[in-house]
Amino acid sequence: MELGATRRHVRLRYRDREMSEDPATRRKSAAKRVRLGVVSIFAAAVLAGCDRNIEPFDPEEQPSQPDLSKIFPAGADRAERNAPISPPRRMGGRGAPPVVPPIAPSPDEPVAPPIRGSIRLADGIEVPPGALLFLIARTGRSGPPLAVRRILDPSFPLDFRIGPEDRMIASVPFQGPLRITARVDTDGNATSRTPGDLQGAAMGTHDPGATGVEVVIDEVL
Repeated sequence: MELGATRRHVRLRYRDREMSEDPATRRKSAAKRVRLGVVSIFAAAVLAGCDRNIEPFDPEEQPSQPDLSKIFPAGADRAERNAPISPPRRMGGRGAPPVVPPIAPSPDEPVAPPIRGSIRLADGIEVPPGALLFLIARTGRSGPPLAVRRILDPSFPLDFRIGPEDRMIASVPFQGPLRITARVDTDGNATSRTPGDLQGAAMGTHDPGATGVEVVIDEVL
């Protein structure tokens, strides 16, 4: 009974002291109690984590090989060696779909025959020595060529053939109708048009397998 009365007396004195303090002092006291509570909880957690069964240090103890069978079960290395190896996945950039390899053309796909003919110069046209002849097959009047054949230092008249083996992109089929043109380039650059270059074209369009196609070079750039 005396211990309980003493505790009640202490609590009443502590409450009376708090009530007599100003609000700022009471806030500081409350914050201090919170900090003390947090520190106490942290210290208890650390002590609980360090509660391990550690044997006392023996200065004369000799090191020994650890028992690896407790770490690596028997047969684990064989299972790892015998596991099948998966091929690496090819992925695109971030957010992009997976990279799909190009489809190779079927070996049973029929090969289109080439277009054959001749190239001649119009009257008054002369080709400088060392020039480069580009024979071009297009599916239209403009745009990228379907096939190109390159002939160095040509002499005229010149028999020609242009076919699937001359395609710019192997997966694009060699099919008509096609326009056949020729250009004599003096600087060896197919993308440039230098003054003095020569060019000409065959009449109409032609399908693969056509023969007797005549290209006349009759224009000076």
